[in-house]
Amino acid sequence: MAIPWLLALKVIPWGDVIEHAPKVLNAARKLMDRQRTEPAPAVTTTATADWVGDAQPSLGELKNRLIAAQVQLDRQAEIQEQLTQTLAELAEQNARLVSAVDVLRRRTRMLLWAAAALVLAVVWLALR
Repeated sequence: MAIPWLLALKVIPWGDVIEHAPKVLNAARKLMDRQRTEPAPAVTTTATADWVGDAQPSLGELKNRLIAAQVQLDRQAEIQEQLTQTLAELAEQNARLVSAVDVLRRRTRMLLWAAAALVLAVVWLALR
């Protein structure tokens, strides 16, 4: 069962992933900063589907609809902020993961060289 995972890890172009990880992290941070500084765009509508004919809604009904729309906009802004923070956290985790994989790749390469040197030393001692 471990073989497919190893095969999948070999297929991933780790050099490209490592190269692009800082760019992804910077883009996520810029998105988060921009999200915090930009004001929400104004939403304008001309008519709604539930207003029929010449019947005009009362002032109280308009006020209730406006309050409901504002609550919905606030909720959507909170959700968007949470998604932006989640994206930034995922980008940071991805950057840490990529750096850890790079360290492990280097250590594995060093271990393979050390194992090859040990095999050569054992063969040399056996032939001696």
